[in-house]
Amino acid sequence: MKISLTLKLAIAFLLTTFLTIVIAGVISNYMIYSKFDKYLIDQHKAEENKVIDTISNLFDETNGFSKDSVAEIKRYSDSLNLFIEVKDLDGNVLLNVNNLQSDSNMMTSNMHSMMNNFSSINPSQYSEDNYNLTKNNKKLGTIIIGYYDSSYFNNAALNFKMTLNKSLLLSILIALLLGLIISIFLSKQISKPLKKITITANSIRNGDLNARSTVYSKTKEIDDLIQSINYLGETLEKQEHLRKRLTSDMSHELRTPLTNLKSQIEAILDKVWEPTEEIMNSFYEEVQRLIKLVEQLNNLARLEETNLNLSKCNFDLSYELEKIVLSFKPLYKNNSLDIVSEIAPNIIVFMDKDKIRQVVFNLLSNSLKYSKAGGITKLSLKIEKGNTLVEVKDNGIGISEKDLPYIFERFYRSDISRDKNTGGAGIGLTIAKTIVEAHKGTIKVNSKLNFGTTFVICFSKENSVIKKAEI
Repeated sequence: MKISLTLKLAIAFLLTTFLTIVIAGVISNYMIYSKFDKYLIDQHKAEENKVIDTISNLFDETNGFSKDSVAEIKRYSDSLNLFIEVKDLDGNVLLNVNNLQSDSNMMTSNMHSMMNNFSSINPSQYSEDNYNLTKNNKKLGTIIIGYYDSSYFNNAALNFKMTLNKSLLLSILIALLLGLIISIFLSKQISKPLKKITITANSIRNGDLNARSTVYSKTKEIDDLIQSINYLGETLEKQEHLRKRLTSDMSHELRTPLTNLKSQIEAILDKVWEPTEEIMNSFYEEVQRLIKLVEQLNNLARLEETNLNLSKCNFDLSYELEKIVLSFKPLYKNNSLDIVSEIAPNIIVFMDKDKIRQVVFNLLSNSLKYSKAGGITKLSLKIEKGNTLVEVKDNGIGISEKDLPYIFERFYRSDISRDKNTGGAGIGLTIAKTIVEAHKGTIKVNSKLNFGTTFVICFSKENSVIKKAEI
């Protein structure tokens, strides 16, 4: 049987409150009672000492106790519920006053029950204390004081203890009531947004990828959960959009060469065409397009494995970039374009050389494809604030604002990049980003349609630069 979070929190909070109050009450009650009982005992001893002093003052060495003295001592015995006996040095009884009442006669049954439950003193225990009868610092005999321990408890003491116990019980009841109210309030404060978040999550699970949680919470963990659920929804919505677009793109990419092959083969089979060398070359080109597409997909699958295997080594990044620029110059020139470089010399890094070259090749290839005649592409390398920055900037056709957030997504291609002569499978930038992030770097893009694009790759000093050699 599953219990709601609200009920669990309420029970937990209430139980914690109850145990805390009971423990605190028992400890405080014990401490107060022990101190109070000690106070009563000390008070009783003081009364006994007062009686001893009185008896010693009233005793006469020659005549003993007078009638008035005996009456006064008897009053002490009655008021304090004491047994008093005085003996001389030979053990002869000089005075015996026994007004000691039994415990059952002294107190009501309710008081007796209360003392049994809450007092550290056993009320049915009889005790005797012996004192010396002295006069002028001379011992004349022995004074025996007998009493039941219940004699400590006068009406005021009993009322105090009863009031204390009632106050404790009342405090427990009030605290539990407040604890119940607060626990219900707090549990609802926590569970209410969670219920709404659950509804949003279930909507996303059921296919409503536009569902978002609008709950506001001041609790950090709940707010983080809300942000995570909304981010998940946005990510799934984007992935669904990309998946649909991928299906359309891939079907288009595969259908075009296959349709060409099918129509040409049918023409040969129908004796319309002869299988000439030109036709066979056309077949070969279409097959090569299909192979290239499959290879690109395979490359992405390898790059997206849990661990990207990097073969890092120390190399001169400046030198490698200069070689790449040199290799691209003829290609740019054939397309009426120009490529220039601004590369800081002798920057030594610890990276995977082949994969870094692949990233730069990809960016320069894209710049070549989407630059207008007479355009210029600039490759830069510099150290800024300890970071290694690689920048590829062109003044080509640019990227539209609606496409810009998605260009690093797998298989995403803008409308312009769908052209048969320039468009790829839409995974080049995804591969580039994967390689850069595997090196603990970042890649960002700034672009404006018809004004050009700038890609900036940043590697932190801790993860990339070994040294900048002396020129």
